[in-house]
Amino acid sequence: MSDNHDNVAVEEETEVHFEPVIKLEAVEVKTHEEDEDAIFKMRAKLFRFFKETNEWKERGTGDVRLLQHKETKRIRLLMRRDKTLKVCANHNVSADMALTPNVGSDRSWVWNVAADYSEDPAEPMTLAIRLANAENAELFKTAFEDAQKSNADLKAKAASTEDKEEKKEEKEKKDEEEKKEEKKEESA
Repeated sequence: MSDNHDNVAVEEETEVHFEPVIKLEAVEVKTHEEDEDAIFKMRAKLFRFFKETNEWKERGTGDVRLLQHKETKRIRLLMRRDKTLKVCANHNVSADMALTPNVGSDRSWVWNVAADYSEDPAEPMTLAIRLANAENAELFKTAFEDAQKSNADLKAKAASTEDKEEKKEEKEKKDEEEKKEEKKEESA
């Protein structure tokens, strides 16, 4: 018996290449975070309180960030879920938000939000955040309170600027009226 191994033709490997039917171009996705700087970032788990059922429900786990706008300097809290990157918290940090410790935990905080924009339409919510340990909870509290002070200062500064502008406009109107009265007196 002879070996047929030598007579067997070695099949050539064929490379199959398919051209796509439709060519897709790269699309730039905007997160609306391009004009903001992250001043705080930490991993956490977010919960929302539902008054109807009187229970806490998990909103998501991910990085909670405090973002400061480059132009307006306003600071907002933004949190996205890990894998889907869906927004689970998005609101401005205001001075009227009271950050209170959650009962029975040294690593979580609770606060009320007048309008959270993570859902459409924006609605008031009671949120709680749980961090990895007590040190991280304190870091979050410090950053949150600093953001509150910064936004309050911006609001006060904007209000004083508006007052100055209103006074300036009133003075200009008064001056115009005086000039009109002077012209009337001269022509009479």
